[in-house]
Amino acid sequence: MHRDRSPARLRVTAAVTALATVGAILAGPPAGAAGRPDASGPVVTRAALDPALVTGRGARVAFLEQEAENATTNGEVIGPDRRAYTLPSEASGRRAVKLRAGQYVEFVLPAAANAITVRYSIPDAPGGGGITAPLDVAANGRHLRTMTLTSQYSWLYNQYPFTNDPDADLLHPDWWITECSCVPAETTPYPSIQKPFRPSHFYDEERLLLGRTHRAGEKIRLTMPQGSTAAWTVIDLLDSELVGPPRVRLRAANVLAFGADPTGRRDAAPAIERAIVAAKRAKLPVYLPPGTYQVNRHIAVDDVTIEGAGNWYTVVRGREVALPTPAPDGSVHTGVGFYGRDAAEGGSRNVHLSGFAVLGDVRERIDTDQVNAIGGAFSDSTFHGLHIRHTKVGIWLDGPMRNVRITGNIIVDQIADAVNFHTGVTDSLIAENFVRNTGDDGLALWSESTANARNVIDRNTVQSPVLANGIAIYGGTDNTVSRNLIADPVREGSALHVGARFGAEPFDGYLRISDNTTARAGTYELNWNIGLGAIWLYALDRSIDARIEVTGDAYLDNTYNAIMLVSEWGVKDLYAIDGVHFRDVRVDGTGTSVVSARTAGSASFANVDARHVGAVGVNNCGTFRFTPAGSEFRLTDLGGNDGGWLADWLLPNTLTCDDRPPVVPPPPPAGW
Repeated sequence: MHRDRSPARLRVTAAVTALATVGAILAGPPAGAAGRPDASGPVVTRAALDPALVTGRGARVAFLEQEAENATTNGEVIGPDRRAYTLPSEASGRRAVKLRAGQYVEFVLPAAANAITVRYSIPDAPGGGGITAPLDVAANGRHLRTMTLTSQYSWLYNQYPFTNDPDADLLHPDWWITECSCVPAETTPYPSIQKPFRPSHFYDEERLLLGRTHRAGEKIRLTMPQGSTAAWTVIDLLDSELVGPPRVRLRAANVLAFGADPTGRRDAAPAIERAIVAAKRAKLPVYLPPGTYQVNRHIAVDDVTIEGAGNWYTVVRGREVALPTPAPDGSVHTGVGFYGRDAAEGGSRNVHLSGFAVLGDVRERIDTDQVNAIGGAFSDSTFHGLHIRHTKVGIWLDGPMRNVRITGNIIVDQIADAVNFHTGVTDSLIAENFVRNTGDDGLALWSESTANARNVIDRNTVQSPVLANGIAIYGGTDNTVSRNLIADPVREGSALHVGARFGAEPFDGYLRISDNTTARAGTYELNWNIGLGAIWLYALDRSIDARIEVTGDAYLDNTYNAIMLVSEWGVKDLYAIDGVHFRDVRVDGTGTSVVSARTAGSASFANVDARHVGAVGVNNCGTFRFTPAGSEFRLTDLGGNDGGWLADWLLPNTLTCDDRPPVVPPPPPAGW
């Protein structure tokens, strides 16, 4: 599952911008005007947006989100800041609240709730590896619980694939880096690199059942206690939820009857496997009643249904275990996971997993490791109502396979992707999933070797991918990405990505991207030293010439461009991006342009409305040949493009190339 993320060296035509200037651009306006540190009532958001802006888009979830910066606090509101490697940049909405000992943030419940999720950050240990620290939870002034926070699953450093060591030297001194605008190994004298180098992946989250139902209007206060082991605690947000009672399944193979320990003290894997055998023989589901079940390796699943009492009540938790010798697939660790048979062995079929949590123990990225919550090959299978945290990838499926439905799951705090359809996955669905804080693409279709085809990614929410993209499509045939909400990508990617790269099969047939909303996307690509688009198409391995239709999207509060089409410098005269169609699109705020074209090819635009555009509407560089005939990228105006961004003088291929135009931070998005 390795994808080489070594920096591509895209040629630029202007001098490298000083990093201090870049920082000022990305930081945005001061926090004081935007925050509500003295708010007394509940402010409910979705991806830090007014819910009215995202009606009908994103996952329908059971919880309500409240940003800490909108709550009452005597702490410090930090941000906004969109620079990588800062605490605000990885926070939802790019702002959070930083507490010192004795300080608090207090939320007013917008609806009855008996459970909360706190997204937070605390410092790493000085030498790496993380610490734990307390957080007091009170309701209406009465202490309820003390949560234990940890940074053992956060704080990565350095270059891909990263390290837990804050004192590590460059992992790849032969890679170009923005910090010195150089390749350190080829530079004399060798540049001085500040340590820790590129800290990231700051946040984690913790869930808590409150013990009883608290009414709307009651106040939940989170306090960093005196004497905490942490120097500070950052609170990003609170999700509150009314969790129903545990689900009981009487007619089932109950794992307790086969010796499973629900306290988590003893290994439950053998008992679960015995229950699976009995359930298949009797044609019954396997039932995991409330409890914590210790599983430190893969559970093989085929033709079986496994149900929990609900993901707040049934937890399958495991340690990461070093293997005595590497496995044939290159893994050097194993850990908790439910795995189907390999596709080469026919894969698994008729597997249905639902209603439990999978909590892993993955603290570093090792691409060869199979330490995912769900892996292998499945057909005619469903994964629903799971809560997955601290694994490498939530659900990584290696095809070929068909008819997989991944619905209604919460996948957070991953070292890499949340869901990846890898190789020949067809006629499948990823829908109504909530994803937050992935270390790579949130949701991906990767057509390596065999095309993914006729898949749908619909009504998911993807927030704060630390690296790469919210939703990425790498090749494939007749796929659809619709009604998703993607917010706050941080670096080396953006919200929506269409990439001919990573050895993917060509795009063929159609790719339909419709009715999605992105927020605060269009990141700064640190390898290229330029800003990306909220949606960006990238031709690296081959041309992109399938029918790509982008319809009904809304790109809100874009850091740089809304739309970007780009070829790698080394292949710019070989590959193009042709025949992309944009229709009924709304662009509300760009730091730079609506469209940035750095490739040969063409695109058409109909009813694409834009406002608050920071630079020229179309930044057209083509292939950087700057011929008298104009750019090698042509734009077709099909009418109805309001806002003045697609002026006549830009058509069809006027050169307007500004490699790094000045950035004008847009105002907050509002109703159209």
